Amino acid sequence: MDIIKYIFLGILQGITEPLPISSSGHIYVCKALFNTSLFSDLNLEIFLNFASFIAILIILRKDIIDIIKGSINYFKTKRQKDKKRLKYLLLMIISTIPVSVIGIIFNQSLSDLLSKNVFIVGFGFIVTALALILVMNEDGDKDDGDITYMDAILIGLCQAVSIVPGISRCGVVLVACLLCGLNRNSALKYTFMLYLPVSVGTMILGVGDVITAGIDLSLLLYYSLGMVFAFVTTYFSYKWLTKTLINGKLWAFSVYLFAIALFTIIYFI
Repeated sequence: MDIIKYIFLGILQGITEPLPISSSGHIYVCKALFNTSLFSDLNLEIFLNFASFIAILIILRKDIIDIIKGSINYFKTKRQKDKKRLKYLLLMIISTIPVSVIGIIFNQSLSDLLSKNVFIVGFGFIVTALALILVMNEDGDKDDGDITYMDAILIGLCQAVSIVPGISRCGVVLVACLLCGLNRNSALKYTFMLYLPVSVGTMILGVGDVITAGIDLSLLLYYSLGMVFAFVTTYFSYKWLTKTLINGKLWAFSVYLFAIALFTIIYFI
């Protein structure tokens, strides 16, 4: 039975992390529904987040290497191609700052509030659903090299809103990118390039607590099993999102979000 629980959590992580349906919102709802300590296991949370991180890292590995090499080479070559790579890196940093600052300041107070008022998460789901409907037909003409510093600031501010469980980080960033005029491929790429530093920051913040609490070695096999399922599910969920976005069917996620929002509000209010 314990194995099934860890597999379930791995799959839950793998589905909700890359898809625009809010992983944190689902964690709050499941924690309140099933009343199990597994959802409060910080070690497991970090292990599963790491699995999703590795999956996205592998998917974007060529883009990441290209940006890093180009940024470094610019200081040697001053080539225009390398300058664009350095600019992209700077844009990512700018977009990451708001969520980092706001997350550090408000994360704990939000956690305390929502643990007693889970129904609020339902309204976060609704916000995400409406945002996705807003851009379901959007497909701008801006490419990676056309993102402006103002775009990066606006996208970063939208990303900061996602610290509220129920409001999907992937969802609001994708929406912001499309509203800024990016084409769907560039919007998806920038959305998940921003996921990487945010994910690293989240894991770093949790490491201290893990060290303090320690790791139960008897659970390592269960953690590893959960990681495998999280990794595989994240990989295929990303592919599914890509296909759904390119085909202009983001509304499908909105349908699901409205349904789970209705359930969350009615059940927990």
